[in-house]
Amino acid sequence: MYYNGFYHLFYQYNPKGAVWGNIVWAHSVSKDLINWKKLEPAIFPSKKFDKYGCWSGSATVLPGNKPIILYTGVVDENMTEVQNYAVPADYSDPHLRKWIKPDNNPLIVADLFVNSTAFRDPTTAWLGRDGNWKILVGSRRKHRGIAYLYTSRDFKNWVRAKHPLHSSAKTGNWECPDFFPVSVHGTNGLDASLMEENNIKHVLKVSLDRTRYDYYTLGTYYHEKERYIPDKNTVDGLRGLRYDHGNFYASKSFFDPIKKRRILWAWSNESDTVNEDVEKGWAGILTIPRTILIDPNGRQLLQWPVEELETLRGRKVKLRDKKLKKGEHVEVKGITAAQADVEVTFSFHSLDKAETYDSSWDEYDAQKICSQKGSTVQGVVGPFGILTLTSEDLKEYTPVFFRIFKAKRKHVVLLCSDASSSSLSEGLYKPSFAGFVDVDLTDKKLSLRTLIDHSVVESFGAGGRTCITSRVYPTLAMYENAHLHAFNNGTETIIIEKLDAWSMNSPRIN
Repeated sequence: MYYNGFYHLFYQYNPKGAVWGNIVWAHSVSKDLINWKKLEPAIFPSKKFDKYGCWSGSATVLPGNKPIILYTGVVDENMTEVQNYAVPADYSDPHLRKWIKPDNNPLIVADLFVNSTAFRDPTTAWLGRDGNWKILVGSRRKHRGIAYLYTSRDFKNWVRAKHPLHSSAKTGNWECPDFFPVSVHGTNGLDASLMEENNIKHVLKVSLDRTRYDYYTLGTYYHEKERYIPDKNTVDGLRGLRYDHGNFYASKSFFDPIKKRRILWAWSNESDTVNEDVEKGWAGILTIPRTILIDPNGRQLLQWPVEELETLRGRKVKLRDKKLKKGEHVEVKGITAAQADVEVTFSFHSLDKAETYDSSWDEYDAQKICSQKGSTVQGVVGPFGILTLTSEDLKEYTPVFFRIFKAKRKHVVLLCSDASSSSLSEGLYKPSFAGFVDVDLTDKKLSLRTLIDHSVVESFGAGGRTCITSRVYPTLAMYENAHLHAFNNGTETIIIEKLDAWSMNSPRIN
């Protein structure tokens, strides 16, 4: 949240080690979303209503500029979950260092019709047209994922609505729900309480425990009925839209009232072993904060790194109008390739000879196609892209690339971030993450932005229409021994119209 000149970030943290457990609400503050100061934990288990855990939740800034936190407390060894609140001890402290958990907690207890061991992660509240505050709590009933709706006049006494805001069969437990409006035509983010009838859609995001991915739908919020209905052209469930097709989970957005934008954070956990995490002394990162807007086509969201990230850009190198024939690659020299920001626009002359899209392929399983048709498998229009974190002998590399197929009625664009060749280390999770890109190819161009930061490769395809975060652990392509290349392994010549790459400086921490 933003409060009195500072962005406040609260996150699940184990102060006792680089493994899961002993979870508290860690707290950091920043003036610019880039340089951070760590404070003491805001919330930690200390009362009977959270003795066994202080789990995730949300912050809401109430009228009068009064922040309040809603969070899930675990009350017993059976993992019974309740919803609690906390308030600042001193509203005049811009850092909000100390928080109080009043004794009238818990605010919400699961009734007999709610699964009390799958009942967590309250959302930021919004103020309805009826003058009542509303929140969602994630849950499940057997295999049906549910977002329960609760309402309150005073933010203290909460009542469960007669029916959930939304639910979906065979999706399992819904964690970390997020619900917010987006402007259909504007370029600003919107506050959660905005209740206009026209020119907005709503986004419902859920984190699915069974797959560990974040899915969302675009749709309509019917205020009188207290129902959310996804758009007809939106897939609602395990095959639906994702924020990110890689290592990206438990995301949360907030409205930035200063710059009028909605900002998205997510957790990217490790893909190495627990023993390696213990040895290095840390585990888990947050992705670079992203802005969220709706695509002009109305079918999906666009995500893009916050503009403040560009303040870390250092030395810049560029390529212009460079042709890449079949099998060619070019090294991008002169930057710190292990810590870089790369923006590139590729173009191609023709799609006429593009590979035929195999009708037997699952149209929703991009990752399977990528694992079969990796960066070294020759195609026609692609694979082309960049090789990140590359060792000098090419024994280690993490390619991020496009491949274009021709289907019956349209062309199909695949974006891959393939970690299978990222490290010589054994025992790592090295998936071929991938997603389809819903983009107009009329101008025969595709853009890619990739943020490279040692163990993370975060990519934004076609202006943020498809995003993939990969965690990688090279043993050779480290620090000054990491290299960056652009490549083409398709028979169709690819042109690098424009490539800009920057060495990235490190932010100030504490």
